[in-house]
Formats: sequence, structure tokens, C-alpha cells
Amino acid sequence: MATIKLTNVIKRFNDIETIHGVNLDLKDGEFVVFVGPSGCGKSTLLRLIAGLEDITEGSLEINKVNMNTVAPADRGVAMVFQSYALYPHMTVEENMSFGLRMNGVAPEEIKQQVANAANILQLNELLNRKPKQLSGGQRQRVAIGRAIVRQPEVFLFDEPLSNLDAELRVDMRIQIAQLHNRLKATMIYVTHDQVEAMTLADKIVVLRAGNVEQVGSPLELYHNPSNEFVAGFIGSPKMNFLDATVISINNDNLATIQVAAQEIELTVDPAKVSVNSKVKLGVRPEHIKEETTDADFTINLDIDVAEHLGGLTYLYGHYDEHKLTIEVSGANLTRNGENITVGIKKEDCYLFNTAGESVIQRPVPKR
Repeated sequence: MATIKLTNVIKRFNDIETIHGVNLDLKDGEFVVFVGPSGCGKSTLLRLIAGLEDITEGSLEINKVNMNTVAPADRGVAMVFQSYALYPHMTVEENMSFGLRMNGVAPEEIKQQVANAANILQLNELLNRKPKQLSGGQRQRVAIGRAIVRQPEVFLFDEPLSNLDAELRVDMRIQIAQLHNRLKATMIYVTHDQVEAMTLADKIVVLRAGNVEQVGSPLELYHNPSNEFVAGFIGSPKMNFLDATVISINNDNLATIQVAAQEIELTVDPAKVSVNSKVKLGVRPEHIKEETTDADFTINLDIDVAEHLGGLTYLYGHYDEHKLTIEVSGANLTRNGENITVGIKKEDCYLFNTAGESVIQRPVPKR
């Protein structure tokens, strides 16, 4: 197990800077997920930690030892790639043991390590099969097993589930979470899927265009996004945004906000917002309710598409030029083309200024 520290890490490819001064402090045994849209730099950052790319500026420390010039094989890390990268002519057992054999590990120890990894990943009955005889999920488990036998201090996963179908992704996600619980190892996992990030991570690092937008636990990012980008990225379906205006702010920092031709009051940070300024009011799909009795403001919504999924129904509609998504009960019978009135409570609202900064702070529920 290991601690990892990145200090002012910059990566340039020729004259193009792709990672812009990243600072991260990852604790021993944490499951950390790098998440963000395509091209945000998450895989590049992972490759810098693995040593597959050189750091242009800044420093990387693993267990307080500088790794900038240390070869990948000597960093104590093992990487699981998006492609399984298995040798097609080798059996599962041979694939898993290949790295150990190349490093001259004793046959008895190799056998023990492979047996241990196969037991953890439920591969015992597949050891004599070749990759073409395995399903996608089984191949990915073999790739993970190949990493486990090396007994690394850090596991690095680069979008390992993206080649699997939806059902297998859910199954493998559970298995990776169970693996972390068993090994208690430091793991860094790259994905563009925020559902994977929310369900797997102890700590999420949200990246955009080579910058870290926010670092925190899944619940911290869900309840207190630092900016509009994080608010819109974390949560599924994503947050809805409405245009609003700050009408007034009193001495107690209580602001009157006009939204959907109605007024609500929210406590704001006066350093980030001013009277008459335009703001974005955010509300998550699960917080827009069909019951309007206790609502602080309401919206008349024209429904474009109703997705009935059994236990849940997603309603996709529009109010003026705003597109909104609502999560309601599976028993909801709203159909395409209907007009409905929905209610929103002010305690479920988020507020962002023109720079995209959050201007209100919400409490994170305690266990």
C-alpha cells in the first residue's frame, strides 16, 4: 500500500500543455477515481503516475520517494488497461504468471501467487483456458489477476470496463469494489462514467481540460459542487439549470432570487454575487416533485419524452427555452405531449454566478 503526492505537475507534448499544475494528495489504501469528459487529461495523469509518460515539471512521490526518474517497473505500480492485452497463445495461468516468470520469481512462489489471485477473482476453473475461450468479463478479470500477482503498492485502472456491455459493467464494478475491500490497496481508477465514480470511489478527482476542478468524496461533490461544471457532471441524470436574477441581498446575506417569474430566498456568499446579477439556479431531477403543495416555486412543463423504466420514470420536457429532466415514480403515467406542473423547494436549489462558481453552501448528510 502507498501514499501518492503530486506537486505542481505539468505535462507538455512539444508546445502543447495538457496537464496544468496538478496538486493531489492521495492517502494509503484510498480508492481514488479520476473522472471527466473525453480529453480532460485523466488518462494522461494516470500514465504520468505509472511512468509511461515523463513529467515535464513538478514532482510525483510514492511513499514520500520522488519517482520522476524512476522506471515504471520499479515504481511498485501495476496497470490494468482498457484493452485486455492478453497473449492469445497462452492460457489464463500463463498470462497471469508471465510477468513473474520474466522477473525470475521462483516457480513455487509463482504458483502460490497465481492461485491466490485466481481465488480472489474466481478464476480457478478457467486457468487452463485461452483468451478466445473467455467472455469479456472473464478476460478483464484475468488482466486484473495479472496485476494482483505482482503484489503492487498501487493499482492503476485505465477505463477497464468500457469494452463490456451494461450488465457486465455492473458485475465487474461490484467485483472491483470487493477487490479493494479485500486487498486494502491504494487504487486509482480512470473513467468518464460518473456512475462508476460515485459507486466506487472514496475520493473523486474531477478533471476538465487538464485542470482539477474539485476533489472530494462522492457525497461532498454531489451535495456541494464547487462550480457549475462539477454540478452538471456529478449526478445521473445530470442537474437541470434555470436562468435567474438576484433581486436584492439583505444584511444577513439572504438574497431574493427571481426564477420562473417567481421569487425565492437563498443565503448567498456576497463576495461572489451582487444585486441585479444574472445567475444559474440548479436543481437535480430527483428533487423536482409532482406534489406542489409545499413547493417554494412551481414550473409548468411540457413533456417531450416519457421513459418508463419500471421502478422509475424519467420525464424529459421543456419550460420556455430550458430543457428539464425529472425523476418520478415508476407508477407515473405521464405521456409524451402532456403539460404538468411540478414543484421545487428552495433547500434543493443550487446557485452559480456568471463565472460558474457556487454561491451557496449546502450541508452534507451525516451517517
